[in-house]
Amino acid sequence: MAQLPPALLDAVHERVLSGLDDTAQREEIARRVIAYLRNTAETTVSAEDDGTTFVITGDIPAMWLRDSAAQLTPLLRLVIAGVGAEEDRQVLVDLLTGLLRRHWQYIVIDPYANAFNRAPNASHWDSDDTNLDNPWAWERKFELDSLSYGPDLAWRVWKATGDTSWAGTEFVTAARTILATVRTEQHHEERSEYYFRRADCPAQDTLAREGRGSLTAPNGLVWAGFRPSDDACTLGYNIPGNHFLALALERLGELLEQVAGEADDAEEARRLSAEIREALQQHGLIDGPGGTRIWAYEIDGRGNHVFMDDANVPSLLGLPYLECVAADDPTYLATRAAVLSRENPYYFAGLYLEGVGSPHTPTDHVWPIAKNIEALTCTDDAERLRILEQLIDTDGGTGMMHEGVHVDDPTVFTREWFSWSNSMFCELALDLAGVHREAVARA
Repeated sequence: MAQLPPALLDAVHERVLSGLDDTAQREEIARRVIAYLRNTAETTVSAEDDGTTFVITGDIPAMWLRDSAAQLTPLLRLVIAGVGAEEDRQVLVDLLTGLLRRHWQYIVIDPYANAFNRAPNASHWDSDDTNLDNPWAWERKFELDSLSYGPDLAWRVWKATGDTSWAGTEFVTAARTILATVRTEQHHEERSEYYFRRADCPAQDTLAREGRGSLTAPNGLVWAGFRPSDDACTLGYNIPGNHFLALALERLGELLEQVAGEADDAEEARRLSAEIREALQQHGLIDGPGGTRIWAYEIDGRGNHVFMDDANVPSLLGLPYLECVAADDPTYLATRAAVLSRENPYYFAGLYLEGVGSPHTPTDHVWPIAKNIEALTCTDDAERLRILEQLIDTDGGTGMMHEGVHVDDPTVFTREWFSWSNSMFCELALDLAGVHREAVARA
């Protein structure tokens, strides 16, 4: 597994301490940031001989495209902020660009899989019936974020560093695969060959209608079988997923034009992005509490919608974090208020925690990932710090972040440790310390 330079970790420690100099728990926060960064590198990240980076999700020996990008995002913050020596930051850039090359490989192999094996050994979570027998796939659940996180991260790395070492021929092939998949799944019923069936499992782990999912009508949005939680969509068009895909396609267009020199593909990416955004405005809004307009969580293009939010990102709560909307956008603020209330069936509140959980975990469990997103999309630093300290106080005495934590008993949780959750804690702590996520513009 990977090793982060000790001098870099020392620099991170000092940066967090100095950025939180008025915070009572600054020593503990700084200690945890270093512990979580080291844990992520040493237990989940592997620099491969082929120049790629393989990142397992933590306690499962497979790489999720979504999770892997999120797990390494704190490293990009350090690069953007110039923390540590240049040669130490280059170690981080090499891990990030290696991860991008791995994303491109996997997307070319199978744009419908959400999680992959290190080698084509046919390891898998469960036996599935799908339209492609893929020995690389740990799981073949089609989720929009699998096609979004790579282009978004590539754009951020490029803007922050100018590095284009990840942009070889496989990048262009992967980009074209993404575009073709998006075009197909805008017309899922008529054009897609994808199906997913799993026997003897909860309903959330398989798709209805012989693996095709609930019936949808085309409207410009892109169909997905599964949510970022890996749970089946109730309706086929996931709204936060489409928001993030539209942004990723816009950024992919810029990369294709300015980095790869592929003007026609760039134009296609921008066209698809614009179509999705127009469809979101036309079909993704519903009436919320008090008659306000808010974003639905899912729709089917046939007049049906679901309102809820899930802890996993992309989420409605996380739209400003992903830079899909502004944090002060009125529609977002109305949606946020509904998400952080009993209007959301997966909002839970108890003695120790309050926030967004997931149908993926038991009732009355709030996810630390969602608490971090709640803070990262909040403009009140005092509230952001309160949430960070709440996360420390509700780790169940383990010193690690979990998947879900019971609102009345923090010693009851799912997953002893969860790498994505640890990384989100780092993001919030670094953000409060002034180590921001926004990519810098380059001349």
